[in-house]
Amino acid sequence: MYAELRDTAGELAGILWREHTVYRERGGGVVIRGEHVRRWISLAPTGGKDRALLRAGRILDGGTTAPARTEVVVDLTAGTAELAAVCRRLLADVAAMDEPAPAPDRGGKAGKRERPGRKARAPRPGRRPRNRKERHTSAGSLFVMLCVAAVLGAWLYSLFGGRGY
Repeated sequence: MYAELRDTAGELAGILWREHTVYRERGGGVVIRGEHVRRWISLAPTGGKDRALLRAGRILDGGTTAPARTEVVVDLTAGTAELAAVCRRLLADVAAMDEPAPAPDRGGKAGKRERPGRKARAPRPGRRPRNRKERHTSAGSLFVMLCVAAVLGAWLYSLFGGRGY
């Protein structure tokens, strides 16, 4: 099955992109990377004869691949042109999902300059701000530590205390 996927992926890569890289992924599938368009396509076996799972996604800034944005099961007996048409549709869907949404108004001061790529840090839900004057160890923790010390003391007394050394 891998040889068939590899051949099909090689043909698809030549049709879709002039610059591409084809390699095997861990699960036995084949990945086609188009670095210049920052997209990838994967053909993976589905367990059925002459069928494959076709997935498409984008390539992130560091060169790693983002998770698949869209996927479909295809019949490998279809011609290369039909498979290329399905790939183009999936790639168009990925490109449509990548369009950035308009930035929300943060309600800050007019003219306030923010560093690009930085977001305001939101407080963690369910936590309150830490007060440095507050005691770090709660009463429950102190009680548990006293119980552990009492058990340890009783054990040491039973070992060495009753023998009269």
